[in-house]
Amino acid sequence: MTSFDASSADAGVKAMLTWRSADGDRFEQVRLNLSGARVRAYGRIVAAATDTTEAYSASYELVTNDSGVTRRLSVRLLRAGGESSLDISRDMDGRWMVQSPTSTVRSDFDGAEMIDLELSPFFKGLPIRRFGIADGVRRDDVPVVRLRLPDCEIDSVQKSYVGGPEGRVTVIGPKGRRDLTVDDAGIVRDYAGIATLI
Repeated sequence: MTSFDASSADAGVKAMLTWRSADGDRFEQVRLNLSGARVRAYGRIVAAATDTTEAYSASYELVTNDSGVTRRLSVRLLRAGGESSLDISRDMDGRWMVQSPTSTVRSDFDGAEMIDLELSPFFKGLPIRRFGIADGVRRDDVPVVRLRLPDCEIDSVQKSYVGGPEGRVTVIGPKGRRDLTVDDAGIVRDYAGIATLI
């Protein structure tokens, strides 16, 4: 396996992908449409209850522009206590708007251009694909909008990406280092200790 080079993205790639968490209590499935650097994805995360998190199901739709910059993420969340929704959009001037049924927040999120849905192997691969992270390529201090489920907490964080041989990429963020393995299209095959593509 080798890392993906964003300049060589195939037009019209479509795929249905499924990841299983290392402990088996969470699945993520996404229908993915790639056209160059543009991404359109429809996904679902189903998580069983754990000692620290209630059970939930979240569906999402992600749309980026031709450069791989996030335009919109819509999330619908189902829990035992009911359902909620969250819409996050970014305008051409770099301003984000986060809308929930009870509030609207506007921010530049420190210049972030992408969203990281915490613990999602699909979202972890997006910066790798966009920036063409491969062996010997490093990108430091990339601001991303971080969304945590099921509480829908949102903030901005800085992450660094270091490409290694055979599709290995190390992601360094506020919670430490994580090793990923990606394929030629920048799709995460293994998110060490978190999830694996099945």
